[in-house]
Amino acid sequence: MKARDRVLNILHRKKVDRIPCFSGMGCVTVEGLKKYDTKFWESHLNPEKMAKLSASTFELFKFESAVVPFDLCVEAEALGCEINFYKHSEDRIIYPTIKSKIAEIGKDLEIPEDLVEQGRIPLVCEAIELLKDSVGDEVAIGCFILAPFTLAGQITDLTDLLKNSFKKPDEVGKLLQTNSEIAIQIAKEFKRAGADFITLREDGAPSEVISPRMFKSLIQPHLINVIQKIDSPVILHICGDTNQIVKMMWECGADAISVEQKNDIARSREMLGDEAKIFGNLDPFNTISQGTPKEIDEAVKKAINHGVDAVMPGCDLWPDVPPENIKAMVRATEKYGMC
Repeated sequence: MKARDRVLNILHRKKVDRIPCFSGMGCVTVEGLKKYDTKFWESHLNPEKMAKLSASTFELFKFESAVVPFDLCVEAEALGCEINFYKHSEDRIIYPTIKSKIAEIGKDLEIPEDLVEQGRIPLVCEAIELLKDSVGDEVAIGCFILAPFTLAGQITDLTDLLKNSFKKPDEVGKLLQTNSEIAIQIAKEFKRAGADFITLREDGAPSEVISPRMFKSLIQPHLINVIQKIDSPVILHICGDTNQIVKMMWECGADAISVEQKNDIARSREMLGDEAKIFGNLDPFNTISQGTPKEIDEAVKKAINHGVDAVMPGCDLWPDVPPENIKAMVRATEKYGMC
């Protein structure tokens, strides 16, 4: 099967020849930057370079997706936050950061009428269109968007957000409802541009930060709302140890859930049964970036034996991952993932 068909079939619950090896999150690599003679900061600001670098992970390593954007600031920038792209960082890998916050708990956040024309949203859409033209027949094109609580952490003071999640949940809930509408609009625009699937990233709501009770009352309703209003397929990703909330994650209605290395896949599979689609959960730094090909082979085998439906890094690929390690991850999936 083609990589594109394999990924989309697993998301649509159709037959596949083997488990896919792909990501719904950032997948730019230093090798791709070298291939296209591009600096990391340029990859965020030029649609042609963004598209080429995303496709390069498939072209170089047969990694079965091409995903844009590469950073977590697109939504915040569209809402008016100032972003530092570190243009003078030379060849260093420094992700964009937000210079200023534009929202406060208890104050209404205004959504621009022309939201999808703001910031880099048109740029990402152009990159998607370029990817569809260049590798869209071969590989699944993905986009990620920030889920409501994680976006709140980008545009407000994080300490205030966490404190008021306990003290003033109704006021935080109002912000999350607004953020839900933002996520829905942007996801629909990315799908219109040609994205094959969307990853909804609620990175900021792991069990180490948000209790299961608060997740159910404050976070889950907004995730359900967003997922219901985005055309399938949708992957829901949450960082951290998600075993305490994995049932609630699945109840949000996504086509699959993505979990990281702190998640016990075997336990999640036992709790959710065979029906759920679980993607994960290789450690992107300690295993994929810093491990040996043999260690990666063992990690992939373990993940498959414990019940993953797709081998996926637990978060964004570490850009300076050694080429042989990505190749080892793909080879191991091919070896152990036959259906």
